[in-house]
Amino acid sequence: MLVILGSFLISFLTSIILTKIFIALFYRNNIIALDLHKKDKPKVANSGGIPVMFAAFFGMMFFAAIQTFVFSGEENLVYLFSGVLTILIIGLIGFFDDLNSKEVIEGKSEIRKGLKQWQKPLLTLLAAIPLMAVRAGNTSMTLPLLGSVDFGLLYPLLIVPISLTVVSNVINMLGGFNGSEAGMGSVYFFGLGVFALVMGKLVSAAIFFSMFGALIGFLKFNWPPAKMLSGDSIQYVMGAAVISGAILGDMERAAFIVLIPFFIEAFLKLRSGLKASCLGKLQKDGKLEPPYGKKIYSWTHIIMNLGRFTEKQVTIALILMEAVFCLLLFIYLYLII
Repeated sequence: MLVILGSFLISFLTSIILTKIFIALFYRNNIIALDLHKKDKPKVANSGGIPVMFAAFFGMMFFAAIQTFVFSGEENLVYLFSGVLTILIIGLIGFFDDLNSKEVIEGKSEIRKGLKQWQKPLLTLLAAIPLMAVRAGNTSMTLPLLGSVDFGLLYPLLIVPISLTVVSNVINMLGGFNGSEAGMGSVYFFGLGVFALVMGKLVSAAIFFSMFGALIGFLKFNWPPAKMLSGDSIQYVMGAAVISGAILGDMERAAFIVLIPFFIEAFLKLRSGLKASCLGKLQKDGKLEPPYGKKIYSWTHIIMNLGRFTEKQVTIALILMEAVFCLLLFIYLYLII
């Protein structure tokens, strides 16, 4: 418990320090984006996934160091390092997505576009290689109607890369509001971290609580009005961390429960042919209106159809929604122990 707490604290403090540094660095190098839910659409430092990724890295390395030099428990660290490498690779891909973004005009809204849709899942497959190389995870899975099925080599060579690609891109579909990505991520990483601790999955707990600390530290600068935007990089990093921790800890069901809102989001987006945006229409009073009227293509559209809300209120609603699904995770935990 103390080692996991140390990983959390190091990630949290490092995140605060690194985010300040990267805000200045990205401003100087014009790595910026428009904050679209503000009246004057200010330019804000982008790609918050980079300080989050490095902060979580330091937290996980603290766990590895204590395991090695204090407890001599090096045998499981190869799996931790494979997860860390997966997170770093996918964070780099997300950063490329943010770097290649450009401002374009679609109707009356200014948005940013980076990598093409077909490039994102293809590139994220590369990040699965470390997990595949060490044959991470339990090849046996319990499936509805079929019971326990041992996938053998199909698990590391097929299921792992597909899971990473799907989850990273599904998480990337919901966001665009100051504090929304990091806020929801903080909730489900905390929930998964507690689950991992109760189940005795320390490597997974180190990954989840390191991400939790990094996101909480980043929220200090990402909460509306944000001093730094998340960019696509943070969602890629969160997706890789969820899958890495879930696979290494045999927690696929737990991960699925907390990610249900994102799978619902993917279904809603598919109804629009993946063309719909989460963003709202900013009004003169600072409130947001749904961009497609009564048509629902996102959780954010549901929220904005319930009333006139500010960006901060939409973000809080998204975080509370995620908290409800994390409550389902704890109910599931109660049922299995």
